[in-house]
Amino acid sequence: MPFEDYQPFTFNASGVDIFGVKGGNGPPLLLLHGHPQTHEIWHRLAKDLAQHFTVIATDLRGYGASGKPPSDEHHTPYSKRVMATDQVAVMRHFGFERFMVCAHDRGARVAHRMALDFSQAVDRLMLLDIAPTLAMYEATNRAFATAYFHWFFLIQPEPLPELLIGAHPDAYVERVMGSRHAGLKPFAPHALQAYRDALRQPGAVHAMCEDYRASASIDLEHDRADLECGNKIACPLRVLWGKEGVIEQCFEPLDEWRRVARDVSGRAVPSGHYIPEEVPEELLKEILAFFEATERT
Repeated sequence: MPFEDYQPFTFNASGVDIFGVKGGNGPPLLLLHGHPQTHEIWHRLAKDLAQHFTVIATDLRGYGASGKPPSDEHHTPYSKRVMATDQVAVMRHFGFERFMVCAHDRGARVAHRMALDFSQAVDRLMLLDIAPTLAMYEATNRAFATAYFHWFFLIQPEPLPELLIGAHPDAYVERVMGSRHAGLKPFAPHALQAYRDALRQPGAVHAMCEDYRASASIDLEHDRADLECGNKIACPLRVLWGKEGVIEQCFEPLDEWRRVARDVSGRAVPSGHYIPEEVPEELLKEILAFFEATERT
């Protein structure tokens, strides 16, 4: 069991339960997952990371075993600002006022906002296979819209996507994840089943849609405001993206991140989108080097 030495927890962050697991010993490292997944994406790294860090891996609000609160007309409860606040509250609950973050996909968008709104909390930041949300929407072309069709499907007004996905959530998970570079091969059976089970939960499909609706509305307002006032990510930022993925094909990720962050490095890795599950050994090396880990004795 990948998380057998981890302790599960549930923390109430301003009325929303955030589920996670905590393990290891050492400097604090927060791990955030992407769509349509849960903290299980880290299962191939969990044991090794616990030898170097106090690891906290959570389910974002709306995903996995975390709460799925009602939304509003502005999608505020699923803004990345609110979702980032959840995660900072979790870390403070465990006594960590300052910590490191490694995040993939949707979690990386939450972490991007966290590094801006809580600059005093984020010591170092690693983001996996994304470009900034605003840059991705503004540079949308046919190739990107085709590959990332779900970005534009999930933001359609309620209840159309909820009805269609809710009719067969397993198919959504398998088709969306399986349509990428490596198909379903990278996903361990237990992890893939966890992702299926998570999306079957009451309210999960709606919460997922609200996450994306927020990214196409209120989150863009926050991003534009930062650009206008010159607010940039101040901590060291390491970005990794899949050589076989859409970020490599459609964007210049280092250029885009340098527009919104002050200290950026990064490279493509030999994978598609799902870096933690496709190339865990490669990612582990990057994490240990960037976060300057020392194995505990």
